[in-house]
Amino acid sequence: MSNIVDDKVKTFDTRTEAKVPVESPLAYSYRRSGAPAPGKDSGAVLRERPFLGHLVLRGGAIVFDEALRSVLDMPLPGEPQGLVVDASGERSVQWISPDEWLLIVPGGEEFELENRLREALGDAHFAIANVGGGQTLLELEGAASSELLMKSVIYDVHPRHFPVGKAVTTVFAKTSVILRRPSEERWELVVRRSFADYVYRWLLDAGEEYAIGVER
Repeated sequence: MSNIVDDKVKTFDTRTEAKVPVESPLAYSYRRSGAPAPGKDSGAVLRERPFLGHLVLRGGAIVFDEALRSVLDMPLPGEPQGLVVDASGERSVQWISPDEWLLIVPGGEEFELENRLREALGDAHFAIANVGGGQTLLELEGAASSELLMKSVIYDVHPRHFPVGKAVTTVFAKTSVILRRPSEERWELVVRRSFADYVYRWLLDAGEEYAIGVER
């Protein structure tokens, strides 16, 4: 179903009305590699948050900041590598590059939100792309989470260098991820769907010494 926003842009609601079974990017991984349950000795706990709305925003910071404040009552990050999370903890926007941000919202909100942002942006020069079908988000919590990440990414994740509210694109083993720290206890990895199984199996292997568990 298409919805014409103006005479230059068409947006498409990709949600099917048919009752088609859907599987998360890690569904195959759970069947293939298993999902060890967290225990009292687990130093790291992994969980997937699939089917979220992922929107890539490209354009001027001033106009996008105004649009986000009017539509979601949240600002763009105030500095490079910044991450802003709303009061509910369900919506976030992070700096990717000087004119690019990643907006993540609960699944099902993204199509309406895109249209509202387009309306708020008016004649500004911008681009919005829905990339939720190609990405998933993994959460990592536990006392050993930082140590596990030190074995996996090339970026320095020491708290002095990677405080809460920071987000970077970095190398993870032989792929890349977006690494985010929304709180003291939790890390997030935004992973391409095609590499989700690889990242999952790497984390299970690297986290074995910490008795990593998986919440499903």
